Amino acid sequence: MRVVLAEDLALLREGLVSMLEAHGFEIAAAVDNGPSLIKALLDHRPDVAVVDVRLPPSFTDEGLQAALEARRQVPGLPVLVLSQYVEQLYARELLADGTGGIGYLLKDRVFDAAQFIDSVRRVAAGGTAMDPEVISRLVARTTREQPLARLTPRELEVLELMAQGRSNAAIAQQLVVTERAISKHTANIFDKLGLAVSDDDNRRVLAVLAYLNR
Repeated sequence: MRVVLAEDLALLREGLVSMLEAHGFEIAAAVDNGPSLIKALLDHRPDVAVVDVRLPPSFTDEGLQAALEARRQVPGLPVLVLSQYVEQLYARELLADGTGGIGYLLKDRVFDAAQFIDSVRRVAAGGTAMDPEVISRLVARTTREQPLARLTPRELEVLELMAQGRSNAAIAQQLVVTERAISKHTANIFDKLGLAVSDDDNRRVLAVLAYLNR
C-alpha cells in the first residue's frame, strides 16, 4: 500500500515514515510543504495520503487545502488529516464531497501505533476515521440543534461511532447489542435526518455531515 506523507517537523516525519514502513506500507513520497504535497499526490496517486493540516508556506491550513485540491483533480483520493487541535471546519471540509476515504486525527493519536495504523488502513479502504476526541467535543455543541435534537441518546451514541468510521458490526460489539439493533438505530437516524434512500448519496457520510455541521 503506497503512502504520500506530508509533515513539516523532520523528526515526526521520519518517525511516521519508520512506523508506516514497519507495518508494510510503501512511502511513495515524504514532503514538508503544501506545493510539494500537491505535486506528490498528483504524480504518485497513492493509496492514501497522511497530511498535517498546517504546512509551509502559510502554516494555516496549507496541508488540508493541498489535499482538497488533489482530491478535486483525483476524485476519491483517500486522505487522513493530522491536526494539533480540534477544528470543526477542517473536518467538515474534508467530508464535504462525500467521496473516497477520509480521516481526521489529533496528532497525539500517532503515538498509539495500533490506532494510527488502523486509521490509515481504514481510510485507504474507503472508510472514515474520525478522532474520538473530535467527536466528543462536537457532540455537546450539536445535540441541541435540529434535526439532531430529534435523536435519542442511543441514536446519538450510534451516530458518534458512525462518525468514527465504525461499521454496524463494530458498533454492535462496542455497545454490546445485536447488529440487527444497530441496523434499526441506523435506519431511525437516517429517517430523522431526512436522508432518503438514494443510489448516489452515501447516507452514512451525509449523516456524519449533519452531525458535524452547525
